[in-house]
Amino acid sequence: MASVLLWFLVLFTITSAGRSCHPTDLKALLDFKTGIHSDTSTRLAKWSGHDCCIWEGVRCENTTGRVTQILLSGFISSDDFVFQSEMRGSLSPSILLLTSLQVIDLGGLISLGGIIPPDIGFRLPNLQKLYLYGNKLSGKVPDSISKLSKLEQLHLHENQLSGHLPSSLGNLKNLNQLFLYSNRFAGVIPDSLTHLKSLTRMDLHSNALTGHIPGKIGKMQALQKLDLSSNRLSGKIPLSLTRLNGISELYLDTNNLQGAIPFPAISGQMSSLGFLRLNDNNLTGKIPESFGYLVSLQRVSLANNKLEGAIPSSLGNLAGLTELYLSGNLLSGKIPKSIGQLSNLILLNLSHNMIQGPLPSDFPSLQNLQTLDLSFNRLNLISFPKCLAELPSLSRIYLAGCGMQGKVPDFLRATPSPIQELDLSSNHLTGSLPSWLGNLAQLYSLNLSRNYLASGIPDSITNLQHLGILDLHSNNLTGPISKVFEMGNAFPDGSLVYIDLSDNNFSGGIEQIGEGAQSGVQFMNLSHNFLESTVPTTIGRLKVIETLDLSYNRLSSNLPEALANLSTLERLKLQKNHLAGIIPVGFLELRKLKELDLSDNHLEGPIPTGKPLSEFPVSSYSGNKGLCGKPLTPCKGYMKLP
Repeated sequence: MASVLLWFLVLFTITSAGRSCHPTDLKALLDFKTGIHSDTSTRLAKWSGHDCCIWEGVRCENTTGRVTQILLSGFISSDDFVFQSEMRGSLSPSILLLTSLQVIDLGGLISLGGIIPPDIGFRLPNLQKLYLYGNKLSGKVPDSISKLSKLEQLHLHENQLSGHLPSSLGNLKNLNQLFLYSNRFAGVIPDSLTHLKSLTRMDLHSNALTGHIPGKIGKMQALQKLDLSSNRLSGKIPLSLTRLNGISELYLDTNNLQGAIPFPAISGQMSSLGFLRLNDNNLTGKIPESFGYLVSLQRVSLANNKLEGAIPSSLGNLAGLTELYLSGNLLSGKIPKSIGQLSNLILLNLSHNMIQGPLPSDFPSLQNLQTLDLSFNRLNLISFPKCLAELPSLSRIYLAGCGMQGKVPDFLRATPSPIQELDLSSNHLTGSLPSWLGNLAQLYSLNLSRNYLASGIPDSITNLQHLGILDLHSNNLTGPISKVFEMGNAFPDGSLVYIDLSDNNFSGGIEQIGEGAQSGVQFMNLSHNFLESTVPTTIGRLKVIETLDLSYNRLSSNLPEALANLSTLERLKLQKNHLAGIIPVGFLELRKLKELDLSDNHLEGPIPTGKPLSEFPVSSYSGNKGLCGKPLTPCKGYMKLP
């Protein structure tokens, strides 16, 4: 009896030591590994032995031992951070040998190329989730994908896929998520997609889709998120998107009704839709009045289309609405009073339309509104509406090009919510820059450009610790600009990234440029002023600057060698000054330079030979009588002075 037990023990040991997954599955996974020649996660390097069911990223069914899941997402989480790994190579078609697969997750592997295997729908009948997003896959979506009758989630976004969307996608009856955005798909959106009654999220944005939005899209009653933005769609917004269940239109004689029309009580057939983006297309016509039937809407963007007509008053019935983007259209009429009822609204952008004034006298329920953009309409506000300054949560105010006159209103110095962003540009404001600007402790962006302001920069501006954007261009401002540079002395870790003081009457020097807070500046334009003195060597401290424009001033001295340290510089404009000397050879290190203008100075000597300097046009160097060399005339007999 003991010998029999010993035999079974030996047999069990041998069998356990030699246990392996299904030979076909093993081959498929090894072929996949062979197609990858670089894996920064090192997971594939650990695939060894014959038991693939214990390999990292592989899951098997307990009873059959067949592989059911491949979980090799590029995003690897740890306790401290999320690491995005990379697999260089191609997706092996041998993956279709894994006929029991239910989940494929190869998303976010950055460099994974190849195509989606054409027979995927015939070979993987049990597939429920297919995640191939964030790779470099190309080619078309195979028609056979429609055979994946159990598929619930299809994520192919952020690849290089092209061609038309297969109409057969409409056969995926169990699909609840369809993400195809950020690819190169063209053609129309198939009407068959409206057959996907279980679909809750459909995202097709950032492709090249054309034609109309499917007329029967309203049949997709389970949709919670719909994003068709950044395509080339045309035509009108389908009425089916907003109509009532079983009713194509509803006519009410509002003359005999008291109060608001109770749209939420008669919600539309897409009553679950909470996120709708149709922006950046070529949509025309009016916004349907029946928009108020979409009672679950929270975020809506119809911006940058060709929509016209009035803003529907029914929008005021969308009680849960938090963000509304209607900018960049041809909308006219007045802002409906009902907008003031949106108590949950956080952001309202109606800019760049043809909306007329006056504004509603008050906005009684906009207690949560933080951002308001009414810029570039036909409001003719004359003065800043005080009712806006009294909104308890408003901190980002954009009223550019609204016809305001007079001074910057004093009541902005003490608003209920600290102002973080203020844009009153392109108006008719006069007077001085108020000294109380320095009291706006949370101010990040200040744009008062294109007005008629006439004063110096107040000393208090040095108090703006969080200022990141300062745009005062095209005014009549005078005096030194040193106060802007002194901001860095008080707050050396300041956030200033954008400075535009051009087209004013500033004078004095720029000796402090590059100090303190300017170390993080990416854009600086001081052109068209009366600035004098030298270009200081401290300018080399602008380590991340991309645009530097000091043109049309009275700057003198040689070009400082320190400019060659600006390795991120893309645009350098120094024309129309009194700069002299040679062009430093170090300028050849400005590898990212795309635009250069040194014209109309007193520069001399040979232009350093090589990229990028030799590739700029003659106009970049013209008006310097002493310069020679490509692209100007060749240098003859030039002797470099000691």
